[in-house]
Amino acid sequence: MNFSECHFDPKIQAGIKACGYTTATPIQSQAISPALEGRDVMGLAQTGTGKTAAFALPILEKLVHGRRGRVRSLVLSPTRELAEQTLEEFQALGRKTGLRAVSVYGGVSKFGQVSKIRSGADIVVACPGRLLDLMQDRAVDLSRVEFLVLDEGDRMLDMGFMPDIRKIIQSLPTKRQNMLFSATMPQDINRLAEDILNDPVRIKVDHERPLESITQCLYPVERMPKPEMLLTLLKQKQEEATLIFTRTKHMATKLAKRLNSAGFQARDLQGNMSQNNRRRVLDGFKKGSFTILVATDIASRGIDVARIDHVINYDMPDTAEAYTHRIGRTGRASRSGEASTFVESANYGLVKAIERRQKQRLLRKRLTGASRPAGR
Repeated sequence: MNFSECHFDPKIQAGIKACGYTTATPIQSQAISPALEGRDVMGLAQTGTGKTAAFALPILEKLVHGRRGRVRSLVLSPTRELAEQTLEEFQALGRKTGLRAVSVYGGVSKFGQVSKIRSGADIVVACPGRLLDLMQDRAVDLSRVEFLVLDEGDRMLDMGFMPDIRKIIQSLPTKRQNMLFSATMPQDINRLAEDILNDPVRIKVDHERPLESITQCLYPVERMPKPEMLLTLLKQKQEEATLIFTRTKHMATKLAKRLNSAGFQARDLQGNMSQNNRRRVLDGFKKGSFTILVATDIASRGIDVARIDHVINYDMPDTAEAYTHRIGRTGRASRSGEASTFVESANYGLVKAIERRQKQRLLRKRLTGASRPAGR
């Protein structure tokens, strides 16, 4: 689907053109038309496939001719970073429409957010916890919401937001259009979809397989300790933006210190960081102030950086779905990426599960660069 052929309002077409969008991604081409028709949408697709525009464009088109100055669209996001990124997308695509979008999340003062909402917000992009706070304070009126989007549903499930989400949904008008987007479909997300979606259009875009732009390699842990393996691998990948996953916060901190001592520019991202510190670390990584970020699965929620060249699983994740989540942080926005995984003997059961899920055998390599012979 070519955006120039779509019958969007000229003001929205101007935003599309300014963003440089020409051809829709698969999730966009399949979701936009039914959303414009008023259908509920259940979209399953990997991170970085253009899901935000898939719901932002139909919402803007529906709102552009309606009454202004009241909250008519609500988007729920798992993290501050994702909420900000979604807000920026709405603002960029809707720059000529006059529609006002605001973001709502914890870790900062409520007063500025409340002021923006009361000054006439049409679209609210919110993290569930802070939104519930504002609802309890009677600082936000959701009685006129016509569109509800749950973005990154599986992430919100992982972060324990399901009870908050259900409380928020109970306060919304029953007559509304709903869209739910997720990279995976755990049972709790499936139940939520059944509860809130009305005869939805179901879209699946390679949600179980990583993006084809990602080269995946396994590095069996044999005689060389993992810290030495990591240093060896990083020396081969100088200047690449690299995201390293560890199992624990302690290991993330320890590893970042070791990398800095070895002459690399590294920072760790901790789930117990303040919002301001977390934001400074993420901004530094995005701007290239340092090239290596070490994080756990929980701490990494909401990282959305198009320029990540390399993901390294220093510690294997717990599930095949978590593996898919991790490596999906690279190979985004039409860029190629690489995912390297250190595999110990106890991990081969999970490796087989990952290969069954992807319907392919992953390449084994030694750090000398020679491919590992067939076998495990």
